[in-house]
Amino acid sequence: VDPAGEWYRRWLTVMIIPVLYNWIILICRLHRSCFSDLQRNYLALWLTLDYLCDLLYLLDMAVRLSTGFLEQGILITDRKQICKRYLRTSQFVHDILSLFPTDLLYLKVGIHTPVVRVNRFIRTPRLFEAFDRLETRTPYPNVFRVCKLMLYIFVFTHWNTCVYFALSEYIGFGADGWVYPNMSDPAFSTLTRQYLYSFYFSTLILTTVGDTPEPHREEEYLFMMMDFLVAVLVFATVVGSIGSIISNLNKADAAFFPNYERVKSYLKVHRVNRDLQRRVNNWYQHLQINQKMTNENEILKTLPDRLRAEVAVSVHLQTLMKVQIFQNCEMSLLEELVLKLRPQVFSPGSYICKKGDIGREMYIIKEGKLAVVADDGVTEFAVLGEGNYFGEISILNIKEIGNKSGNRRTANIKSIGYSDLFCLSKEDLKEVLSEFPGAKTILEEKGKAILLKMKMLDEAAALEVGNQEAGLEAKVQRIEKSLGSLYTSLARLVGELQSSTLKLRYRIKLLEEETRVWPISDPDSEREERGRQ
Repeated sequence: VDPAGEWYRRWLTVMIIPVLYNWIILICRLHRSCFSDLQRNYLALWLTLDYLCDLLYLLDMAVRLSTGFLEQGILITDRKQICKRYLRTSQFVHDILSLFPTDLLYLKVGIHTPVVRVNRFIRTPRLFEAFDRLETRTPYPNVFRVCKLMLYIFVFTHWNTCVYFALSEYIGFGADGWVYPNMSDPAFSTLTRQYLYSFYFSTLILTTVGDTPEPHREEEYLFMMMDFLVAVLVFATVVGSIGSIISNLNKADAAFFPNYERVKSYLKVHRVNRDLQRRVNNWYQHLQINQKMTNENEILKTLPDRLRAEVAVSVHLQTLMKVQIFQNCEMSLLEELVLKLRPQVFSPGSYICKKGDIGREMYIIKEGKLAVVADDGVTEFAVLGEGNYFGEISILNIKEIGNKSGNRRTANIKSIGYSDLFCLSKEDLKEVLSEFPGAKTILEEKGKAILLKMKMLDEAAALEVGNQEAGLEAKVQRIEKSLGSLYTSLARLVGELQSSTLKLRYRIKLLEEETRVWPISDPDSEREERGRQ
């Protein structure tokens, strides 16, 4: 069994049932302490469910004996190794204790004493493991956390209910206004009323809403004080959990959608006109209502590069392959380009580009409609829909190879409604093509073919530019050769300089040694000595 697989998750989901059954039902059936009528009236049902849960516990041990484990990142599937590892863990000890045949004590204490099965609670960690696994798989983790918290509160209140009823039985039903009323009253004699009244009373205490009868005996005071102290802890836990869930929701919104509050404050501080503020408000409202994401790269940045590329490829590769110049390109280049795509949303009437603008991006239409309009902004020449693209020539910088338009936009394009586009900038393409020099040449050739077809390429200029580039390339090669020769000569000179320096240092050292052996005399003192002689 793969511990990360779907089958294992489903089995953990099944194991929630027996664990919760023991936690909820066992406390209700305790003889002479809780709802003992529940034990006596439905004995056959409880015995059947008890041993069915024991069977699931036993099957769970078999599943553990067949569940692989990771060693140095590799899934170990050898059954002998799995069994050996499981038998050495504390999980095996807990599983054995939870299935220890304490039911044999029924022969001594009687069949109506289910307290002998209290060891079944030891299997509780399996419940927590199942919840953790489900929380990571569910598409609504915050809703799941709320439901899990409510379940914990219910189980705790349920136990408190049973303790209250047992305490009432110990003190005496109807002995005062705090305990459960006397069962001689038909309204309070049924099992359903006993449980609901006790549960309601426990809820009042644990929620500290008041309206609880005043206690009269020491046991009642102790019970109330303990419940109040626990209620404070439960209340703090609930508030903290709900606050954490709300915080997670806010963080999720901040991760998926841009923060509008700062933009709103900016517009107010600078007193931007109301019409522009309204357009900005509508744009943000559209993003929020329709769940539009404009920062995908920021969301996926925590993933490893390879995994992030695979996610981006699965989402956007088909869109990128619709662009003519990128068709038949190698997959590694497309994967790098997919990571550079930036989603953008344009509101109705917004211009994506205007005639004469310098082309720095290309756009791919994911959703919506764009209109190619005249300078008056009203006359429509064409409508572009989902899957269309434009601006692919501009990001290749075709001006250098004879583009008659001078790498400027040749049309006005504006959004008819709300439009979702993917943008690829010239800088991002240049960065990617620096690692794929062969692909750069292929893309430029495709760009030339498109411009020739559109009659937007000056062939003479392109040829002249090509000759200039060839001449420049030859000059660069000659310069590189000259630099190589200069580097060689420089290295030789440096070597000779180092050798001369070493020789000079050696000679200076010898002279210093001779000076220390034969001290230098003063010429004036020598002449005076000769005169005296």
